[in-house]
Amino acid sequence: MSTTTVIDMIRHGEPEGGPMFRGSQDDPLSTKGWQQMRAAVSNDDNWDVIVSSPMARCRAFAETLAEERGLPLHVENNLREIGFGEWEGLTAEQVQQGYGDQLNRFWQDSINHIPPGGEPVPEFYRRVTESFSQWQQKLAGKKVLVVCHGGVIRMVLADILGIPLERSFTGLAVPYGCRARVRVDQSEFGTFRSMLSLTPVPDL
Repeated sequence: MSTTTVIDMIRHGEPEGGPMFRGSQDDPLSTKGWQQMRAAVSNDDNWDVIVSSPMARCRAFAETLAEERGLPLHVENNLREIGFGEWEGLTAEQVQQGYGDQLNRFWQDSINHIPPGGEPVPEFYRRVTESFSQWQQKLAGKKVLVVCHGGVIRMVLADILGIPLERSFTGLAVPYGCRARVRVDQSEFGTFRSMLSLTPVPDL
């Protein structure tokens, strides 16, 4: 028996405080962030289920949408953002001022140049891809919305597209409200996974 699973991943909108390295810092969405999330979905979307990161910037919108559309919601701890260690709460400019060339090294090779105290990218990749695979199997044949983070989307797409892990944070631009669609076809011939689209939210 063959099944087709369609998974839409949406990055949360802009949180209060604007762009910065957040990781495990649990800021809620700003007014603009809510607008971006609303713009990322449409009445034509007909998901069967929603899966969300536990972070407030994802979960609040996921809970609201699930209630509005009468959909089941699952909160998955392993889809939280990567931990940025000492960089959390800092803007890119502040990191550059305080840590010199470390930020540029991270962008160029995120495996060997992680933030001080940060989560190693291979460990982040492993927890995200294992969790994504588990939900993909559990929800096989359904249309799924995953509300998550830029780093999470990058890990999933790096896995599907074969992007080298050290380039995974610079190989794909995933702005606030960006939406990626993945299709998984399973049959007696095996599993075929592909990215169908990567769509930024319209400018607001």
